[in-house]
Amino acid sequence: MRVVPARAARWRGAADGGEELLLPAGVDPQRVLVRALRARALAWYRGRVEEYCHRLGVAVPPVSLSSAATRWGSCSTRSGIRLHWRLIHLEPALIDYVVAHEVAHLAEMNHSPRFWGVVERLYPDWRAARAALRCAAATLPVIATAASDRGRFAGED
Repeated sequence: MRVVPARAARWRGAADGGEELLLPAGVDPQRVLVRALRARALAWYRGRVEEYCHRLGVAVPPVSLSSAATRWGSCSTRSGIRLHWRLIHLEPALIDYVVAHEVAHLAEMNHSPRFWGVVERLYPDWRAARAALRCAAATLPVIATAASDRGRFAGED
C-alpha cells in the first residue's frame, strides 16, 4: 500500500495489484491511514466473528476494536469481543486464529482443556497459528497513535 497525493482522500487499486491511499496536501497521512485501517479492520473482524459464531452455534456478540498493549483480543459477556486493530496487518489465517480463540470464550470463559477443545473444533491448526502469532508482532509496521500501540504484544488473550 502506498500514500499518493490527490485532491480528495480515497482508496484505489494500484497497478501492481496493491492499494493506494490518495490524500490531499496538508492532510496528516498517518492519521487518515490509521482511521482507514481501523475501519477496514472492524468490518473484516465483524464478518469473521459472525462466521465463527455460526460454526459454534452461538449468538454473535458486539465486536469492537482495541489498542491493548499486550493482548490481541478479549472476550467479555458484557462487552463482547474486542480485537486489536493492528491485527489487520497480519495474514488472514492469523486473524482467524485470534477470532476463533475469542469466539471459543463464548462457550468456555477460561483456558481449560475444554476451552482448547472448542478452539480445536473451530480452528484445527491453532497450534501453528499460535506460534506464528507470537513471532508476528515484530513484523507489524510502526504506526503508533498512543503509547499503548508501541507496546510489545505477548499474547492473544
